[in-house]
Amino acid sequence: MKIGMLIFPDMTQLDFTGPYEVFAQLPGSQVHVIAKSLEPVAAIGGLRFLPDTAMDDTPQLDLLFVAGGPGVGALMEDRATLEFLRRQAEQARYVTAVCTGALVLGAAGLLKGYRATTHWLSMELLPLFGAEAVADRVVIDRNRITGGGVTAGIDFALTIAKEVAGEDAAKSIQLLIEYDPAPPFACGHPDTADTAVVDAVRRRLAPMQAARFERARRAAAQYC
Repeated sequence: MKIGMLIFPDMTQLDFTGPYEVFAQLPGSQVHVIAKSLEPVAAIGGLRFLPDTAMDDTPQLDLLFVAGGPGVGALMEDRATLEFLRRQAEQARYVTAVCTGALVLGAAGLLKGYRATTHWLSMELLPLFGAEAVADRVVIDRNRITGGGVTAGIDFALTIAKEVAGEDAAKSIQLLIEYDPAPPFACGHPDTADTAVVDAVRRRLAPMQAARFERARRAAAQYC
């Protein structure tokens, strides 16, 4: 199974590395780490990754994946990237994203008429692309599979592992990576976090969200 994981500057590294750990253990999988070129890609925070496949050299994929992160703003208006996603999605068995990577799929016109999820801060942007926003950790609608914010990528990837290789294989991968989360706080979602914490996060990220909304609006008007 050919899996292609699109990475880009200022992505959130865990959006990529969490699913990668699961995908790389799928029986018979061949994972391509894809970028515009083979130059190193710096995630937000500075961690650098080395792609092994350029977009123009990518074979037809069975599973197409897009990570999320602050860099999706530029990606939503990047014609070459959006055209690459459209081409691959025509024959891909699965078209997928984690976190705000869903907005890039949306900008490419690939979520119109589909149910989808994304990071909780950006849920309101999905309808701009004709998608139905669903506040679930993982959403499957036909061959579109999307995951919520960042750590949801592991749940998302294990869900795909079950779809592709069966429940026993997915359970084995979960056991091998010892995915048994027990966070110290019930603060991982706005539904469970203290209101003061949620409000503080919203205020801190308001400028980024305003800019993201504007770019999403422009992308939806131009490409969708």
